[in-house]
Amino acid sequence: MVDVGMIWIRRFIAPMPTSLLTRPLTLALTLALTLALTLLAACGDVIPPASEKARILAMGDSLLAWNRLSGQSIPDVVEQSLEEPVVDRSVIAARMIYRLPVSGAAGLSIPKQYRPGPWDWVILNGGGNDLWFGCGCGRCTDKLDKLLSEDGTRGAIAGVVQRIRADGARVVFVGYLRSPGRSSPIEPCKDEGDALDARVAAMAAGDEGVYFLSLADLVPHRDLSFHAADRVHPSFKAGRVIGQRIAAIIRGAP
Repeated sequence: MVDVGMIWIRRFIAPMPTSLLTRPLTLALTLALTLALTLLAACGDVIPPASEKARILAMGDSLLAWNRLSGQSIPDVVEQSLEEPVVDRSVIAARMIYRLPVSGAAGLSIPKQYRPGPWDWVILNGGGNDLWFGCGCGRCTDKLDKLLSEDGTRGAIAGVVQRIRADGARVVFVGYLRSPGRSSPIEPCKDEGDALDARVAAMAAGDEGVYFLSLADLVPHRDLSFHAADRVHPSFKAGRVIGQRIAAIIRGAP
């Protein structure tokens, strides 16, 4: 998978003289450019021409996009496990409900990451940033209802899944990692995570073309090996396990 931001960083930033980088203003501009290009790299792959015959699309937030620059993101693992290309459109900090038009079109709106194509499968996640940043993982009933109704038939998540299904692709919806129980900023989000999982499970139960992969029981209590240093995002180990589980669903589906 192509990381456009890394190509530009190597081409324009790496060759700069060290003496130039030590100047405060230039250094500040360089850091700003690096950040911007890193965010560009997070915008995911370009949709390939149909002749490349990629049949799997990944879209969502940082659960999927994390570790992309090292080639060890969850979509990377799916690609390696199935030995076929996966087009990854996931973007760090993306939300299911996102109103700003320009940055939304660039990928911060998960529904806008979707592009029609020759997809047999779409790997999808989302909703966590809506809960974490939208209601602080507290008093989130209204936000949950906007994301997905209790019966799984209405809301932003249902809308994007229904659009994908109408185009003929099957969906693997991936749930979220839970806190390891040790100094994690997502510790207060367990109840909201469980509630969202229950609604996604109801959605999947109503459509045989939707598969729900819950991660609620993946992380043993106080085991830090499944999280990155921030204790929010997946480690390389977690990415391998989750990616292999997604690949097993796709491989084993009738």
